[in-house]
Amino acid sequence: MSGPPPKGWQAIQDEVLRRIHARDWPPGHVIPGEVDLAREFGCARATVNRALRALAEAGLLERRRKAGTRVALHPVSRATVEIPVIRREIEDRGHAYGYSLLERSLAPPPAGPRATLGPGPALHLIALHSADGLPYVLEERWISLSTVPAAHDAPFDRISANEWLLAHAPFTHGDIAFSAEAASDSQAELLSTAPGTPVFAITRVTWDHTRAITVVRLIYAPGYSIHSVIGGMSADPRAAS
Repeated sequence: MSGPPPKGWQAIQDEVLRRIHARDWPPGHVIPGEVDLAREFGCARATVNRALRALAEAGLLERRRKAGTRVALHPVSRATVEIPVIRREIEDRGHAYGYSLLERSLAPPPAGPRATLGPGPALHLIALHSADGLPYVLEERWISLSTVPAAHDAPFDRISANEWLLAHAPFTHGDIAFSAEAASDSQAELLSTAPGTPVFAITRVTWDHTRAITVVRLIYAPGYSIHSVIGGMSADPRAAS
């Protein structure tokens, strides 16, 4: 290494990544321990630990107790999927955004969402997002009022739950599933398509640690496409999450 040693964990992460890509540390190679790296980089061991942990979470390193840290033999590239603000997604595509709240009620959720949210009443919302006046995505959502009590009085007739929750209910992690399905009669009517038309669906759950915030199903009008990023961390490790 030439020049001054890196100090921050991101800089250490960049240098470790450089050595992996340059094959200074080839696949399967056991890298120096945290104490040795901290001495080399002139930083605290905790700083090195954070950098290595991030690379392990990205699938580039394998960390085992008592066996040390080695470069992964088969690095796993992970797709990064963000939760978009639907309004911005539509506007970024050059379309005029429209939003309509179709239904709002307080009720016990059905079996699927109930397994996540619990048996008590939850806020149920059905809304339609449009682009240039045409249906874009149908949103059906259940919100846990025990986790987000402020949602009870939120103005969802004026702002979508998608946008409101991202601003008012920070989440720690989530689960997401993608599927293709045939539009039901009611979905087809709202999406201006024929019943049975293939549509793209996303089911997502977001959590605040151990408490579920919301369960949402998004049914997109025909023609929708999704774009993701493979988190190989080749350009800037800090961009992967």
